[in-house]
Amino acid sequence: MNSMATDVTLPSIIAGPILRKVEANAVHLWLATSLDLTPTVSVFHGANSLISETQCTSIHVGARLFIKLISVTLKDSLPNTEVLGYRLAFEESYPVELNSGNYLYDEQDDTIQFIWKPEISSLLHGSCRKAHFGYQQLASRASIGDGLAQADRHLSRTNISDWPSLLMLSGDQIYADDVAGPMLYAIRQAVDLLGIKEERLPESGHRLHDDPFYYCREALLPKSEQGDDVRRQFFKGKKKPVFTTDTAHNHLISFAEIMCMYLLVWSPTLWAYISLEIPEGLTNEDHRTRYLEERKAIKEFVETLPQVQRVLAHLPTAMIFDDHDVTDDWNLTADWEQTAYGHELSKRILGNALFGYMICQGWGNNPSQYDDQFLKQAELALQSQDSVLQDEYIDQLLAYEQWHYQWDTQPRLVVLDTRTRRWRSEQNFNHPSGLMDWEAITDLQQDIKDLDSVILVSPAPMFGVKLIEAIQEVFTWFGKPLMVDAENWMAHPGSAYALMNLFTHAKTPTNFVILSGDVHYSFAYDIKLRSYKSSPTIWQITSSGLRNEFPNTLLEWFDRLNRWLYAPWSPLNIFTKRRSLRISPRKPEHASRGERLINQSGIGYVRLDTVGRPTEIAQLGNNHQKTRFLVSKKK
Repeated sequence: MNSMATDVTLPSIIAGPILRKVEANAVHLWLATSLDLTPTVSVFHGANSLISETQCTSIHVGARLFIKLISVTLKDSLPNTEVLGYRLAFEESYPVELNSGNYLYDEQDDTIQFIWKPEISSLLHGSCRKAHFGYQQLASRASIGDGLAQADRHLSRTNISDWPSLLMLSGDQIYADDVAGPMLYAIRQAVDLLGIKEERLPESGHRLHDDPFYYCREALLPKSEQGDDVRRQFFKGKKKPVFTTDTAHNHLISFAEIMCMYLLVWSPTLWAYISLEIPEGLTNEDHRTRYLEERKAIKEFVETLPQVQRVLAHLPTAMIFDDHDVTDDWNLTADWEQTAYGHELSKRILGNALFGYMICQGWGNNPSQYDDQFLKQAELALQSQDSVLQDEYIDQLLAYEQWHYQWDTQPRLVVLDTRTRRWRSEQNFNHPSGLMDWEAITDLQQDIKDLDSVILVSPAPMFGVKLIEAIQEVFTWFGKPLMVDAENWMAHPGSAYALMNLFTHAKTPTNFVILSGDVHYSFAYDIKLRSYKSSPTIWQITSSGLRNEFPNTLLEWFDRLNRWLYAPWSPLNIFTKRRSLRISPRKPEHASRGERLINQSGIGYVRLDTVGRPTEIAQLGNNHQKTRFLVSKKK
């Protein structure tokens, strides 16, 4: 560890507490601390402390970093829809720095309020939170904003009895493959501050310990056996370097870097000890110019972190990965998988990101499925300098098939893993894989059988914009699916057919609410099956991104052409895999010229009635404007 870093006295809490799964008899919290402290949590109903027992599982990540999952088991069931609170303390009498500016709303003490509402009357959902998004526009744009800060604003302006039941983060909570220079510099400082051991990286990755390689990390990646560079070998000509994204020059590589990015995007704590001055060794003028531009966006991002920290402490939060949590186009084709997992270094990079996801996100989604042995193996892999142990644990994570999960709410929350259980193309390994394989979709069908209503979380929309999907299909036909990120449910005939069968099953739910993100614009569809008297009602609700947007002019043209080419009377609909569906796009409030897509970063808001039907669908924009999606008058 850097000697200057050891002289710094860090607060006891590095990040969190983050309120995760809340059950009738249990409350789960995620916490990152600088000391191996023993937390106790008291849960309150009014002034009364509920009888409970605190259990804490800790993973020792660095000399000054301990990740903890705290489970509070209650003797009696939590009161439904009533104001509750929790208070965190350490048995070692270390102070808990929960100052009112960072953690509390109107509470008068250090008790963080929450509400348990298993009957979901409303929720917030969003995806795609890129820290440095919009750095090129900040000269002409007052601010970019953050969808999680908008969630905080919503809570602060809403009576707690009407707070949403949960916050659903449906992918790309971090961008491991798209990192600003100032963020990477902050990450490298955080690694030193927390004393996280740097692993032994295979192949050229060992050079990372001598040089952070700002803006040129593609130099570290391995060559194929034929001597081609990774871009050509992995992605068959896609004009993007290193793991497909065109800003992958700062792609995160080590586990330490992944962990520190989570801490830096969820909490303001470490930023107080970090410099954003141009790092030594960054002498390239173009890189220095870009660094300064990105720094403006990063500073604005950091300013909103107290609000982000606060909302995560108060609202039960569910999470699932999408590609950028690991790398762009993760597992998009069978060819991609074969090549990416065939190199030691690229496999370690993918495994490190999935390792970070497990500790920071997956663990809190369903704590009971992670037994002590599984978590001890994780800690042993982190603390050991034996790369064999690290590789073995990564192999275990890559083979793991339980990333999907459910919460016992009404309607039931069913969160899908659309990344690791892919339906690979048998005809052409360069064609897009299905987002879920036959077995996974069959399991899903059994999970939701006989339910009256369900909330499905699919990181990518199940029903997207037809024109964009058609463009992706054309590029796939030419053998270039990675050039257009052909991530849609209709791209693979097997998964598309199985998905349609899901909705026509005799015992399928009456009401489907599908929550999605990924695409960097927002929309809402009302969907019915044609020629089915007992058709379920389906709502595709997409909110994206929390801090990301689609190129505005391009999206306007896509929106306009989609309305012309795929109007209800258009013969082109015959050629789509969704011709058996009647899809009615909702019109955004205040939209002109028939727009159906919103290109405004923020967070989605959905209100439901007692049988799980949406009564309000809206986007809470980072411009502080609430935009509702209105039901079309033409049915």
